[in-house]
Amino acid sequence: MTSATTSRCDPRRETPPADVRPSHSGSAAVAAGVLSPHAPSRAQPGRGRFTVERARGRSVVSRAFATSPLRLLTPRNHGHAAWIFTSSHGGGLVDGDDIALRASVGAGATAFLSTQSATKVYRSPRGTRAALDADVGDNALLVVAPDAVICFAGSRYRQTQRVNLGAGSGLVLLDWVTSGRRESGERWAFDEYVSRTVVHLEGRLLVHDALALRGADGRMDARFGPFDVLAAAVLVGRGLAEEIERLDARVRAEPVKRGADRLIAAAPLQDAGCVLRVAGRTVEDVDETLRDLLGFVPRLLGDSPWARKW
Repeated sequence: MTSATTSRCDPRRETPPADVRPSHSGSAAVAAGVLSPHAPSRAQPGRGRFTVERARGRSVVSRAFATSPLRLLTPRNHGHAAWIFTSSHGGGLVDGDDIALRASVGAGATAFLSTQSATKVYRSPRGTRAALDADVGDNALLVVAPDAVICFAGSRYRQTQRVNLGAGSGLVLLDWVTSGRRESGERWAFDEYVSRTVVHLEGRLLVHDALALRGADGRMDARFGPFDVLAAAVLVGRGLAEEIERLDARVRAEPVKRGADRLIAAAPLQDAGCVLRVAGRTVEDVDETLRDLLGFVPRLLGDSPWARKW
């Protein structure tokens, strides 16, 4: 395992058999929402774009476009934020899939970005990729809270998340991965998982966090011991100052016990935020922990996307 974090300071359950792998080659383009005049070429599979703007007292999705296998869903909700869910034809990523999503959250708007279900990564000798590039305007808020990534045996997955924050804006970004199909005997049996998160605040690099897990570096199951789920959450923004302070105090007050089923750590990002890290034995336990730690998110959105999802 290679893990690297660089900052100005310290910066998902369905399991089909391994030979059941849907193909995405030659699939048709699918659009959700309103076509953007600046939509990506239909010749490019797996490309998406959406724009959220502030209008008449709430945030709305003004443009949304996606090409297969990527799909974008924009359900209504009772809050003031716009909700966007991603999904894929076949229910996961197959060898060669390359997903790229561009997000724009206008000044004063609030957006919640998640997934319809866990991101399953099938056996993929050539690899799979996913990228998110987001621009968050002044005094806007972006919450990225996907289900966990589940990498099957022999899979390769790389993702990059780049977020540019404007003045007075906020970010809650969750990223988590499991050991794979543990119930099928595939525990930390994927070939590669690489995740990189880069956050700029008003043009200043605030977070450059990278996690690389490779089977070539040695047996991962032995290195992770009893833990099957890893999660990290980046929280940035003056509007989250009280929550960040509360979380930091809570984590510091929680003693680390030998043989614990769950580990939680927090690293400050100067005076702009923090990075939370959680390791646990089961998806259910980590999911419960994350919902507890991020229990303030529904208040920020004016509605709870989690209450409806499960």
